[in-house]
Amino acid sequence: MGILIKGGYLIDGKAKMGEAYDILIEGGKITSIGKDLSPGPDCENLIDATRKVVIPGLIDIHTHTREPGYEYKEDIRSVSAAAAAGGFTTICTMPNTRPVNDNRTVTEFIRSRAREAGIVTILPIGAITKGSQGVELAEIGELYDAGCMAISDDGRPVMNSEVMRRGMEYARGFDMLVISHCEDANLSSGGVMNEGIISTRLGLHGIPPAAEEVMVARDILLAEYTGCRLHLAHISTAGSVRIIREAKSRGIAVTAETAPHYFALTEEAVEGYDTNAKVNPPLRTSLDMAAVREGLRDGTIDLIATDHAPHALEEKELEFDQAPFGISGLETALSLTLGLVEDGIFSLEEAISRLTINPARVLGIDKGYLAVGVDADIAIIDLDDRWVVDPARFRSKGKNSPFAGWKVKGSVFMTLAGGRIVFSR
Repeated sequence: MGILIKGGYLIDGKAKMGEAYDILIEGGKITSIGKDLSPGPDCENLIDATRKVVIPGLIDIHTHTREPGYEYKEDIRSVSAAAAAGGFTTICTMPNTRPVNDNRTVTEFIRSRAREAGIVTILPIGAITKGSQGVELAEIGELYDAGCMAISDDGRPVMNSEVMRRGMEYARGFDMLVISHCEDANLSSGGVMNEGIISTRLGLHGIPPAAEEVMVARDILLAEYTGCRLHLAHISTAGSVRIIREAKSRGIAVTAETAPHYFALTEEAVEGYDTNAKVNPPLRTSLDMAAVREGLRDGTIDLIATDHAPHALEEKELEFDQAPFGISGLETALSLTLGLVEDGIFSLEEAISRLTINPARVLGIDKGYLAVGVDADIAIIDLDDRWVVDPARFRSKGKNSPFAGWKVKGSVFMTLAGGRIVFSR
């Protein structure tokens, strides 16, 4: 059906629009952007976006969809609904499913379920190693042919440097992105939160910053040696930011992401043994949070990803040592990112780019901007809306959020994917 969006303030990652325009959508594509557009004969929907901001649909490079194998935590349909509610129109699904997405059959299953859900675009990420065990390489060429955008053993580090090197070399042959879960499992073994004064006081085994930084440095060196495109997931420490900044200054093809909880929370959120604040890598110190924010501001960290990791309520109600790592993040990511604008870290346009055009460029996909002829993946946001985070109202099955009760500003008014309204407040 045809849709005309009227009078929205457009923010685009490529063209600096920055004023009110109309957008005409026909056949799932943007067919016109301009002033005072008239609806076409097939236009069935007129959307008044006055006093609202119209942006490209958000792109999440790091989502745990859980299906197949963990549908009690989340499934393709529920994660798609959560994504749409959060303004996301494209999400990349990590391979730590059951079975692991290390072969064509699992990849094709995920793509089929995404088509059946028909809500947002889901791009599979395949495993680097079989079963994500870090021992034997997966059939990377098969994963590429089946439609995987990248490879990663996210959730587990590839500890063997020779295996990681070979994975990078194979990925380079297909120009596939390698996404690294930066964790030295020997240094982090048994850890459940950041190592420091608070972990000592709480009697919890800590994970030192070096557990992340050692692997950041190793994989940057391997990427430099092999020439592969490397993307570093969920950066959380000041040391990691410093290492990445230096690597970029030398022209190494490395990009990086962080997640909202690393620029919005510190290890103090674990006080009271709140398992909703248990994430991997763990929440760090205020100095680390400041470094992550500065890394986002100066471009050392290229983009913001959700690391959406939903869990069942009963799992997060276990003792802190036993509870799983992870936050349900798709439905709060935009508002938390807009909080950086309020804090003066960067402009609204820069904030939106970290969630749209930047992840699109890292993935190498033609999305993340508004122009005639592109897919009508669009989010309409209300910058003035103030709301209280209530996980009980999440579309995701995962209600595990440390932001419950937070008062935030800026919400998704409507999301369109491929010219279809997939969420409306």
